[in-house]
Amino acid sequence: MSASAQTQMRNLQGNHACALAAVAAGCRFYAGYPITPSSEIAERMAGELPQVGGVFIQMEDEIASIGAVLGASIGGVKAMTATSGPGFSLKQENLGYAMGAEIPCVVIDVMRGGPSTGMPTRPSQGDVMQARWGSHGDTVVIALVPDSVAEIYSQTIRAFNLSEQLRVPVVVLIDEIIGHLVETVAVPAPESLTLIDRKWADSPVDTFKPYAINGDDVPPMPRPGAGYRTHTTGLTHGEDGFPTQDPVLVAPMMDRILGKLERHRDLVDCFEAIDCEDAEILVVAYGITARAARRAVRRAREQGLRAGLFRPVTLWPFPEQALRSAAASAKTVLVPEMNAGQLCWEVERVCAGTPIARLNRVDGEVITPQQIEQQIMDLAAHE
Repeated sequence: MSASAQTQMRNLQGNHACALAAVAAGCRFYAGYPITPSSEIAERMAGELPQVGGVFIQMEDEIASIGAVLGASIGGVKAMTATSGPGFSLKQENLGYAMGAEIPCVVIDVMRGGPSTGMPTRPSQGDVMQARWGSHGDTVVIALVPDSVAEIYSQTIRAFNLSEQLRVPVVVLIDEIIGHLVETVAVPAPESLTLIDRKWADSPVDTFKPYAINGDDVPPMPRPGAGYRTHTTGLTHGEDGFPTQDPVLVAPMMDRILGKLERHRDLVDCFEAIDCEDAEILVVAYGITARAARRAVRRAREQGLRAGLFRPVTLWPFPEQALRSAAASAKTVLVPEMNAGQLCWEVERVCAGTPIARLNRVDGEVITPQQIEQQIMDLAAHE
């Protein structure tokens, strides 16, 4: 990328924008395994990272890929991998390890149709719940879902910032359409970006606790080679990092880990609300489906229907307070998704008492603006 101080207008494919944003965010290690429809990210990273002193490695499989990413992150480097549905499934155990050991990392999941091998070249939004609940036990993760190539760029950078700030894995969910879409993107000059690095430990070596409970619930990490004694494990641990099953030690540690995203909602939450103030029919959509919904809502408004759009950009943790506010005047909430119905369960929980309508496609085709518009009109006719 050019070091020009000027913003550059560039035609970029979504997957290429993701790779360029990762490098701009400071990513210097990528480990992955080729899988459609995310492979362009790996291809671009293989060319970009050597130019900035970074390392690209193609691992033997998806499990090894996320393992290498965690090792690099513990070693002090911003690290990332990219995959799609079946590979995302294979990464879940090590993602749970990252959650428990609080290892920053970014995972890009370019979603495709499933289950199993499914439809590798067709779009889907089927990994929504896997991103939140894919690993076992009580887990904590951030998932972002962009709806344009420009937002892939900005949200990939944001993913690294959030991961570093909060010591948590961040997943970026991209549906195949946007991953392969080419759009004009205003690429900011590298020096204009706000980049955040993890907090490094600066306390005396002999009193250092790698998982100390502190004021912001995010303990500083020991810089490799700085002399700190640390122990990293997937087992439940105390402030010293060593395994324990003592409830007196486990309870406050788990409360800190599981609660830190809720305590940092000001950093995490991100959403878009369009014409929600008086919306009687509220559409909740994300990714490419939100683009169709935006046009459908606009056309419905032109016909005198009070329709609105709520688009979560941070999908997990779900921006529930913002949705409740957006749905305050809604008589019906419509959730269009390219899956059999996943986020609608969360919307039903948040908007309890308000009728929820679904619009689902699982045939490898996108939901069109016309389909959403027609359902808005049908719902309005039955009110």
